[in-house]
Amino acid sequence: MKLVDQRIGDFIDVLASDAPAPGGGSAAALSSAMGIALTGMVAALTVDKPKYAEHDELTRRVLSEAESLRHGLTDAIDRDTEAFNGVSEVFSMPKSTDEEKAARKAAMQAALKSATAVPLEVMELSLKALELTAQAVGKSNANAASDLGVAALSLLAGVKSAWLNVLINLVGVADADFVERHKAKGQEILEKAESVSGDIYGKIVSSL
Repeated sequence: MKLVDQRIGDFIDVLASDAPAPGGGSAAALSSAMGIALTGMVAALTVDKPKYAEHDELTRRVLSEAESLRHGLTDAIDRDTEAFNGVSEVFSMPKSTDEEKAARKAAMQAALKSATAVPLEVMELSLKALELTAQAVGKSNANAASDLGVAALSLLAGVKSAWLNVLINLVGVADADFVERHKAKGQEILEKAESVSGDIYGKIVSSL
């Protein structure tokens, strides 16, 4: 059964167990999926409301894009665990001969790169979700303003958590260019996300 098909309690139980996966990467994706789900909820509570008619076009776009981002982030919950499992499977490969050792080493490098790609994608999607959420601030149902603040915090938590998973996988990657590129990209996303999330949170707090 996919992680996303489990009951919330069952997922939390597995997360709390001694099973190595799901772990922080899947939790990061879940945090961001919840964040953008809240943004979608606020848009759904705003669309077709006469009071916000001037923002109806924006609201409908936010609603549509939030749904797309939510699906991408939800899908990453399982893909992160699958990527981790790919790394774990390499440890069971034979290593008796030089050829087997070389194959095992190559497989590990490929697996680590794949395991890096998923959390970096979570960071990218989360930043897009934050930027979308920012567009709804002050132009959506005021009764749900706090939900946009929670969305911003959840998305930032997803970004920062995914960043940790990027970093820990890069530790074992031997390709220096790959490591440099992914660290630079991740750092750029992190800084933008912190700025956007902080701006959203500040505006929401000031409005309450």
